[in-house]
Formats: sequence, C-alpha cells, structure tokens
Amino acid sequence: MSTPNEDKFHKDLIPVKGRDGWYRDPYSNAIVNCNMDEYDEYMAAYKRRQNKDQKFETLQTEVSELKSDIGEIKDLLKSLLKGE
Repeated sequence: MSTPNEDKFHKDLIPVKGRDGWYRDPYSNAIVNCNMDEYDEYMAAYKRRQNKDQKFETLQTEVSELKSDIGEIKDLLKSLLKGE
C-alpha cells in the first residue's frame, strides 16, 4: 500500500514485510520510515519533550535565584540585628 508521500522517495527502496511505510535502502541497508503521519507524531512528541525540558530548566534557574536572594536577605537581617 503506497501513499503519496512515499512517491517522494527512491524507487529502489525495498518494502519491509509487516511494516507499512517502512523500506530498506539497498545501498546502505538502512531502514527508512516513509510514513509521514508517524513522523509528524514523533516530531510533536519531541517538541513537547523539548518544551517540558525548557520549562524545567527555567524553574531550576528561578529556584537558584530565589535561594540566592533569600541568602542575601538573611545576611542583611543578621547585619541589622548585630547593629552594623
């Protein structure tokens, strides 16, 4: 079963039995997935992971900054209590 997206790829590719849209490149022996729907799903999941990782890094940075700010406030309070 061939899809219009598969027509963009080499005619030399050999279909993989039991896998729609998967082909073997006879020159490199690599498996090529020509199923654009699966690729689009993969890329959407990849972008979600990237966004999640970026949010996590942002939160880590903000927590570090808050810890630093709290440390500075504690130092200022201690110096005020000592009367400096």
